[in-house]
Amino acid sequence: MSEQPAYQNLALSFEERVDDLVARMTLQEKISQTLYRAPAIEHLGIPAYNWWNECLHGVGRAGIATVFPQAIGMAATWNIDLIYEIAAVIADEGRAKHHQALCEGNHSQYYGLTFWTPNINIFRDPRWGRGQETYGECPYLTARLGVKFVQGLQGDDPKYLKTVATPKHYAVHSGPEHDRHHFDIDVSERDLRDTYLPAFKATVQEGQAYSVMSAYQRFRGEPCSSSTLLLQDILRDEWGFAGFVVSDCGAIYDIFAHHKVVATGEEAAARALSAGCELNCGQVYDMLMGAVEQGLIEETVIDQAVKRLFLARFKLGMFDPPEMVPYAQIPYEVNDSPAHRDLALRTAHESMVLLKNDGLLPLEQSQIKTLAVIGPNADSVEVLFGNYNGIASQPITPLNGLRQKLGADADVLYVKGCNVVGKIHADGDRLQNEQFEAAIDIARRADVVVMVLGLSQALEGEEGQKEGVESGASQGDRQGLDLPDVQEKLLQMIYEVGKPVVLVLMNGSVISINWANEHIPAIIEAWYPGQAGGTALADVLFGDYNPAGRLPLTFYKSIDQLPPFADYDMAKGRTYRYFTDEPLYPFGHGLSYTQFAYSDLRLAPAQPQLGEAVAVSVTVQNVGERAGDEVVQLYVRDVAASDLVPVRQLAGFARIHLAPGAAQMVNFTLAPEQFSLVTASGQRQIEPGVFEIAVGSGQPGYTEGVLVTQIELGGETLLLEP
Repeated sequence: MSEQPAYQNLALSFEERVDDLVARMTLQEKISQTLYRAPAIEHLGIPAYNWWNECLHGVGRAGIATVFPQAIGMAATWNIDLIYEIAAVIADEGRAKHHQALCEGNHSQYYGLTFWTPNINIFRDPRWGRGQETYGECPYLTARLGVKFVQGLQGDDPKYLKTVATPKHYAVHSGPEHDRHHFDIDVSERDLRDTYLPAFKATVQEGQAYSVMSAYQRFRGEPCSSSTLLLQDILRDEWGFAGFVVSDCGAIYDIFAHHKVVATGEEAAARALSAGCELNCGQVYDMLMGAVEQGLIEETVIDQAVKRLFLARFKLGMFDPPEMVPYAQIPYEVNDSPAHRDLALRTAHESMVLLKNDGLLPLEQSQIKTLAVIGPNADSVEVLFGNYNGIASQPITPLNGLRQKLGADADVLYVKGCNVVGKIHADGDRLQNEQFEAAIDIARRADVVVMVLGLSQALEGEEGQKEGVESGASQGDRQGLDLPDVQEKLLQMIYEVGKPVVLVLMNGSVISINWANEHIPAIIEAWYPGQAGGTALADVLFGDYNPAGRLPLTFYKSIDQLPPFADYDMAKGRTYRYFTDEPLYPFGHGLSYTQFAYSDLRLAPAQPQLGEAVAVSVTVQNVGERAGDEVVQLYVRDVAASDLVPVRQLAGFARIHLAPGAAQMVNFTLAPEQFSLVTASGQRQIEPGVFEIAVGSGQPGYTEGVLVTQIELGGETLLLEP
């Protein structure tokens, strides 16, 4: 009887088993495993595996799944515990789909356990079409949410990974989309270390993300997928990353075809793998045999890459009996379960931001006999989802949600009014658009009008994206920030009818609604709210849910307030951290149907030394008549820094629920690093001096009732790790 091979010996460590398995492979077999569509190696009992799967806001592209709000909507909840719960549910559904697929002999794309998410790039410019996939513009908020999402996906078993999370796109990536295959970006060491890398560092070190996806573009002349600086010096040497790196799809091809830093595919493959990109989403690593023959790469480098890849598969339990792997026992019935649908509704509730309310909301159901619902996004299932989405079994549009809410008690009239984009037909002063006329007619007959406007994947998305687009492809990045002209005209005409109007926006980024802010009494930001978006919106409109979402990005008044799109320099007014003009709605903004009062702001110790943590406490009371959530926000400002620092920086937040009259003490701990600055050379340090601490419902200077105090740090300048 032959001796059992070591890689099948369950008593050995994963590392020992992987070493034995890879040692049994031929060079060609090893090369085949560096491609995302890894073929089976039958004589070793290795099944085929497709590494590409998506779960940005629910398991994507694999049939029916629970569809949560788009990532930017999840960020608007400012609720880290909720984000963890969502990710854990997504991982459950991913596991269930994976094991069902194995039972059916299905090894195809979108059924694996390696998920290429979350997108933790900083949404530095609202024109970027993929900003909807991110958690917004703040490095701190992005890091806190990203860590929880990674932890929820990967699970907490001491031996096995539930799934593999993949923070992307590493690094310094946020458009322009049409330039991403050849664009070269160079930012200062300050911006690199203080803006573009913190969320990646946090998801790797705190979240223990087991995979990272490299970006398309070059960084300081070198493609990110072959950057030794990014992949080895920072990711592995500085941060201690122990997992594997996957290229964005086609990025290795870009190295020679578009970046043209080398001339051949063999050179590109050798360059990327040697730098630390183990997995190729694409086919260029097929050329590694030629690279070895040309002396461009040693087989030992390929060995290391393949071992890292197989270590991930072993940690996922793919080579152990299912009864040993706790996550392999998740039943298929969890997919799209009632509990998961409830969580999608809860998330949609928490994501909605009340931008403006002059007393119109919440609507009184008994006072409405006829409701007019108008707008291109009012009954669009596609617009609920955003991109990288699954298919919801029971999607509820705003129109359907309102009809279900009102039932037989009121007539709900609906006219689309216009498309998301389109031409305005006019003959002198007389509008010829029949849809406009129909919309005006139902507005005249209604007690209240709900207008559901905004954007769609046609106007914002990934380069070449067809997902969520009725015909053709997305334009990718946006050309401006305004509401499309045809929608703006429709809104103004309906307003002129004289009936109360609620404006609901469905979109993935900033819309400059200056006219609406001046004229429309109530405005709600609903994002791309997922499968339960219509139900959640109806609950918010009629006061069955008290909104408490907060903006994870700045709403600007005009594109004129922004620097050029391709300029990555933060100090030129990028995001709330460096923006000094007047925004339309500031980062962190969001209203409620109740009121909260802040008192008793305390810091301890009163006179801290550099390197010492500072405890911050504040009492928050619901002084209104409705129960509701409050998002408590803590900001820090370095008052007398010796170098360039942000205007202010979010340093803590907590979402709490309070009944009318109830009060709660909220506690934060400011770590020493949160008082630090990054110098022009990239050195992170804490200087003695005065710091402003502000706590309230939003940013100081824009929000009433924010408590502000100062604290002085004593001691000598303290140098920190980068």
